[in-house]
Amino acid sequence: MHRLLRPVGLDFIEVAPTRLVFAGRATAAPEEVYRALAEEVEGWPSWFRAVTGARPMDGGAGRAIRLAGGVRFEETIMAADPERRYAYRVDKTNAPGIQALLEEWRLTPSGSGTHVQWTFAADGPPTVRLALAAARPALGHSFRSAVRALDLRLAARRRGSDQ
Repeated sequence: MHRLLRPVGLDFIEVAPTRLVFAGRATAAPEEVYRALAEEVEGWPSWFRAVTGARPMDGGAGRAIRLAGGVRFEETIMAADPERRYAYRVDKTNAPGIQALLEEWRLTPSGSGTHVQWTFAADGPPTVRLALAAARPALGHSFRSAVRALDLRLAARRRGSDQ
């Protein structure tokens, strides 16, 4: 059953007890990356392997996410700044222990591509914080793989539109 998490604001990204920050680079332009993140929610499973289902809710103000392993999130979009930032707060989940969770994707032009930074900000009891710290390498790998897969998908889309 879903549990309600503590509602947090965007400032939580800076003050959360657990902050995991990962960075990668895409050859796609920031507007392409942003569109895939914020406007093509249902496409997430095609490039982010940990995501098995994604759909917008509440007219686009939220998302319903399913992860591999059966974890589910209901989220509220907290920031949708085209080409710059996409952030969402988890409001409900079936994941045990987590008390608050906010994720932010920051996009910065980098040459002809995009520097992508993902911040995973969470709170929970010490056991959850320890588990998240231990999961850092796996989350980093998952993020880097997702950025590569997204970039390949966007490059194929560009090649298709050039024909």
